[in-house]
Amino acid sequence: MSPIPLLICDDSNMARKQLLRALPADWDTAVTLAVNGREALDYVRQGKGEVMLLDLTMPDMDGYQVLAALRELGLNSKVIVVSGDVQDEALRRVRELGALAFIKKPAAPDELRRVLLQAGLLEKSPSNALRRAPNIDIHIGFIDALREAVNVAMGQAAAMLAKVLGVFIQLPVPHVNLLEVSELHMALADVQHGQPVTAICQGYIGGGIAGEALLIFHHCEIADIARLMRRSALEYSDIEMLLDLSSVIIGACLSGLAQQMEVVFSQSHPQVLGEQRAIDDLIAVGKQRWTRTLTVEISYTLEGHDIHFDLLLLFTEDSVPLLRDKLAYLMS
Repeated sequence: MSPIPLLICDDSNMARKQLLRALPADWDTAVTLAVNGREALDYVRQGKGEVMLLDLTMPDMDGYQVLAALRELGLNSKVIVVSGDVQDEALRRVRELGALAFIKKPAAPDELRRVLLQAGLLEKSPSNALRRAPNIDIHIGFIDALREAVNVAMGQAAAMLAKVLGVFIQLPVPHVNLLEVSELHMALADVQHGQPVTAICQGYIGGGIAGEALLIFHHCEIADIARLMRRSALEYSDIEMLLDLSSVIIGACLSGLAQQMEVVFSQSHPQVLGEQRAIDDLIAVGKQRWTRTLTVEISYTLEGHDIHFDLLLLFTEDSVPLLRDKLAYLMS
């Protein structure tokens, strides 16, 4: 029998490499790699995607849109979603769109084998002749490795937030950059959209890695968030509510990162950096400790509501070599 045309679609170099490593050794496949949804559809049209391992969070065309397009265009591909977005609603939606199964990132070899067997895509008895691993050289850079680790962590945070608020959280591709304080100012200005914001900050440290999380809320959203949290003004104030919500979001995201890097983060109590302030004011408050910093930016949007907030993880410059060491095994 000829090898099964297998398509791996993920915008992350590291995620594609992890999936290649997780493939069963006795599964005879001809592997093709796609870096976005549009490229994946082209490969399916060419007959290179009889089976597809598909990410959800991708730029330009995400995994949901790929599944919808496969159905609309009548293209045949047996799709298994492999994603860091582990919200219950995400699992329900991909099933509804025709995916055979869902595997959370990073995909464990045993879990992938189990799912393939269950889907009838792999023989139950291993072949005596093991296939050779695909001869595909993928270079993993530090930024790509950290971005993928953050992708997994933000998905865990979104799942927890979705349960707290009872909504579906739309997730973006996280942005990771090493910025000077002036460049950070521009990044924060983009987040502000010209409106006053309320910012909550929370410090963290573990394994020599330190930084500060900054969660930015826009003024028009606070009342809507209060309604979703069923918060009575008699119970506690807007600021107390945002501090509690910040602890959930920041704590879940840091926990997801810590698990992957095998460190334990200690977190300070969340504090209000600025209430209904301009970004210039926030920069003035934080510029003494924000010099050159590794910045991770994640924007959360609540579906069906005019609510979005931005989480920035600001790692100190001294933390970068330690982060590289912690992620080195993922890059090799």
